[in-house]
Amino acid sequence: MYMEQGGEGPDLLLMLHGLGATGAVWSPLCAGAGRRWAGRWVVLDLPGHGRSESQDAYAIGQTAATVARAVLPHVDPTGRLVVLGHSLGGVIGLALGTGWFGVIPHQVFGAGIKVAWSDDELRRMDALAAQPARRFSTEQDAWERYLKVSGLAGIAGAAAPVAARGIRRSDDGWCLAMDPRAHGVGKPPMSELMALARCPVHLGRGRDDALVTTEQLRALDPDASELGAHGHNVMVEAPERVWDWVASFT
Repeated sequence: MYMEQGGEGPDLLLMLHGLGATGAVWSPLCAGAGRRWAGRWVVLDLPGHGRSESQDAYAIGQTAATVARAVLPHVDPTGRLVVLGHSLGGVIGLALGTGWFGVIPHQVFGAGIKVAWSDDELRRMDALAAQPARRFSTEQDAWERYLKVSGLAGIAGAAAPVAARGIRRSDDGWCLAMDPRAHGVGKPPMSELMALARCPVHLGRGRDDALVTTEQLRALDPDASELGAHGHNVMVEAPERVWDWVASFT
């Protein structure tokens, strides 16, 4: 798996991105980690995203197991493991919080997790998972598609650090770096994961996030936080607000 890391000390902050993006979306937080986090940090490209290899299937458990294997060598048993996940990455963090995959976080933060899914939405995801990767004749077209898919359109451009590793060159043009089969992750079993968590879990969202409401999150976490007047990619729009959220519990 593609990994970036920094900092020093026994504590480890693991940051996991959402579906269709790459670990580069955490670059604004990484830039402030020296001031805001007294420990080490690790950012991954999830399986089938960015520069990480694809895998045969992308169910929550399979992806969590892959992430756990990659992270375990970096976990210091004398320190804390804190997981900060966005959207799908938050679901993977919750799965790690069950302790089923060989690591037990001390705390899990999940920002912008979509918890309500219609049957039509799930069917569209399955259809996307069954399609081959779309090819684009120009790099610009591929970047435009990536920014839309990752939710970065309107808040970052193709040259921005948060968009890094989002596309790749193929034999017949350009395509997104994401394996389309990753769309087949399925509906996250949020209630079950919350009930099985062996550590404190904190949910939050940008107030303008169109994918999830505060009421939906507070049905799972009564203390779920609103992270200011920001959209789905709150860690890109307001990294200091996300750091404040993490610091308020850690």
